[in-house]
Amino acid sequence: MSVIKNLTLGAVKASKTLAVLDESIKNQVLLAMAKALRQKKQVILTANEQDLVLAKENNLGSAMLDRLTLDPHRIEAMASGIEVIAGLEDPVGALRAVSERPNGLQIHKMRVPLGVVCMIFEARPNVTADAGALCFKSGNAVILRGGKEALISSLAIAEVLQEVLTSFDLPKELITVVPDPSRDLMFELMQQRDSIDVIIPRGGEGLINFVTDNSRIPVIQHFKGVCHLYIDKDADQSVAMDLLINGKTSRTGVCNAIEGLLVDQSIEAEFLPKVAEKLKEKHVKVHACGNACQYFSNANLLEVEGFGQEYLELEIAIRVVDGVDEAMAHIDRFGSHHTEVICTRNELTAKRFQRSVDASVVMVNASSRFSDGSELGLGAEIGIATTKLHAYGPMGIESLTTEKYLVKGDGQIRA
Repeated sequence: MSVIKNLTLGAVKASKTLAVLDESIKNQVLLAMAKALRQKKQVILTANEQDLVLAKENNLGSAMLDRLTLDPHRIEAMASGIEVIAGLEDPVGALRAVSERPNGLQIHKMRVPLGVVCMIFEARPNVTADAGALCFKSGNAVILRGGKEALISSLAIAEVLQEVLTSFDLPKELITVVPDPSRDLMFELMQQRDSIDVIIPRGGEGLINFVTDNSRIPVIQHFKGVCHLYIDKDADQSVAMDLLINGKTSRTGVCNAIEGLLVDQSIEAEFLPKVAEKLKEKHVKVHACGNACQYFSNANLLEVEGFGQEYLELEIAIRVVDGVDEAMAHIDRFGSHHTEVICTRNELTAKRFQRSVDASVVMVNASSRFSDGSELGLGAEIGIATTKLHAYGPMGIESLTTEKYLVKGDGQIRA
């Protein structure tokens, strides 16, 4: 039997143990995982340093290096995220009444785990802890296939979590890292539709497309983050500047960073010179439409077809638009259904923008950097779904469950 077949069958068997596991035990395990991550912090950092050395030798890009890098703060964020997950209400087994039929049948729906979740990701070792904890709380086993860039770190994190599982007499196969990142094994993994219930890829556009095109298992896409900030004519320009600088420069290599700035033409002459000054201070490379270029000393002229890029660097595309309608049309054409932001003091415009824009997260007067499971109260996220089946936006524990019908009768038969 192949390595992949063994891993997937082990995960299926392990997932059955969670079906009857009490919520209080789940929470004890999760709290122990958080504690163990803190205790084994140096072991994880040492493993991560090995990954970083190899990544630099292979000339990995700055965005990937940023995602790959762990430090004490990021390990603490993983641990505290798990503690938040432990404090969330367990969705598994939750009942909701649907109806009582005229013939007396009582119809309910109950939340149940998906079963076995497969994560395919690149240079994100934190996914190991986030996905492990989220899947455990929601009653799923998880198989993690990380890229070679993060393999040593992911294995170290998984070992910490698996030690906790075995200390509670739970199978370590509830959290499995594929030890060989070869593409052949990944392709075989994507064919295991009899044992894996869903695949969630996280990474670059190439990875997402490869998984979507080749998987025989349903895929929930975490696609690229081409996120926009629209500055409305009724915006507080001081707030707008804060949202721009935070969204673009606080971390560039993440999918919730701002990649496009849209400015209402009625305020362009007042606002864009200030933007030019701030972005120059932050060493941000500017690509701009013809109307916006005049306000920047070294902007690259960008034709309409050039918008819609995910830079993941100190780089941004700027366009002047004729009001909220043109801003929404631009987003509809160039956005990636990830996160879109409007800055305005006009409540009617804000409501219209939120209702009309097709993105998994639509914000008013808040930084795009809040488009994150932990910031939205989920503890962590297994991904940000940019397709709509069956989840949309940051996926927490409820998104890792589905519902089944429960029907209760008293001997009714169908005529």
